[in-house]
Amino acid sequence: MRPLDGVRVIALEQAVAAPFATRHLADLGAEIIKVERKDGGDFARQYDASIRGGLATHFAWLNRGKQSIALDLASEEGKAVLSDLLASADVFIHNLGPGAVARLGFDAATVQERTPRLVVAELTGYGTSGPMAHRKAYDLLVQAEAGFVSITGSPDAPAKAGIPVADIAAGSYLLEGILAALLLRERTGRGEHVQVSLFDAMIEWMGYPIYRQLYLGSPPPRVGLGHPTVTPYDSYPTSDGTSVLIGIQNDRGWVAFARDVMDRPDLVDDPRTATNIARTENRSFVDALIAEKTRTMTAAELSARLDAAGIPNGLVNDMAAVVEHPQLAQRERWTTVDSPVGEIAAVLPPVASSGYTPAMGAIPALGEHTDAVLASIGRDEAERTRLREEGVVA
Repeated sequence: MRPLDGVRVIALEQAVAAPFATRHLADLGAEIIKVERKDGGDFARQYDASIRGGLATHFAWLNRGKQSIALDLASEEGKAVLSDLLASADVFIHNLGPGAVARLGFDAATVQERTPRLVVAELTGYGTSGPMAHRKAYDLLVQAEAGFVSITGSPDAPAKAGIPVADIAAGSYLLEGILAALLLRERTGRGEHVQVSLFDAMIEWMGYPIYRQLYLGSPPPRVGLGHPTVTPYDSYPTSDGTSVLIGIQNDRGWVAFARDVMDRPDLVDDPRTATNIARTENRSFVDALIAEKTRTMTAAELSARLDAAGIPNGLVNDMAAVVEHPQLAQRERWTTVDSPVGEIAAVLPPVASSGYTPAMGAIPALGEHTDAVLASIGRDEAERTRLREEGVVA
């Protein structure tokens, strides 16, 4: 038994943020019916063709455990199918462009009037009010608008994150909102209207830089892999070319580092290095001293010495090293899921429970479950055939 067994979710979704939320709901046991366009479906299916057989990496990551129905929502018949699906559902989640769902006639007020217990989860770019409510929003645009890229990168240039952090943040908060709404429904008997925007999610993550700007009048400096207010907290070179990131959060850690790793007990009381504030003010001096020492050791030797001194550290791994990471292998974090191109590798979800295992269902082909989904809402074989012949479904 899984926590969301028996919960039906209708997902009018695309790209990353909403599919991220519904994939986690699927792992928890929910039935996810993914409503896709007939002409290509979720456009994440076409982001790339990196997995054998042409499967897109984003789509594989975000869409396991779902059923796909290919539906023409421009037609009245298609809208009628969606309406019947919503009447059978517990959750309706959508992240289409501004106003698109309302224009189709499926805004929260309308669908909850017909189905009061339905939880409606709406994911937008900038919210449903304010001067930017009309704008389409993609992850990188929101990273920029929320100031994230301005504090990320090197002193010479800002940078985006290498993964879609705004999408992941918004999808995580939407997941939280849906789970809370389902719990609340058990107490009240009514569904809630949950709203999350990419912009608001990213602003939440920007809390520390925002407070610094409000109360200090300046943003955190861009320091590459370093930390703007903690030193040393950066990557350092080794003799075999793999950098090691060293993180010292307090002055006690610095004492152990100076004595047991640097072999420089004099640095404990040196006014340039004795406190974190002093070390940060003299960052270039401190980093140069550390790099001079770390270059004399291999990454493994340095990591072992840091571990022995109780100093937090990590290798700056490339993706090839991550795929082969012993922490994943020894803890059996890898599994496989089925897909239209056969079994592919997948990593287990981060939440582990003693009470259930994640569902880890198959990745659907476009429209793979159309017939079964239609049957689940009472459309008989003759009706299903008619809908296919008229091009309402595929």
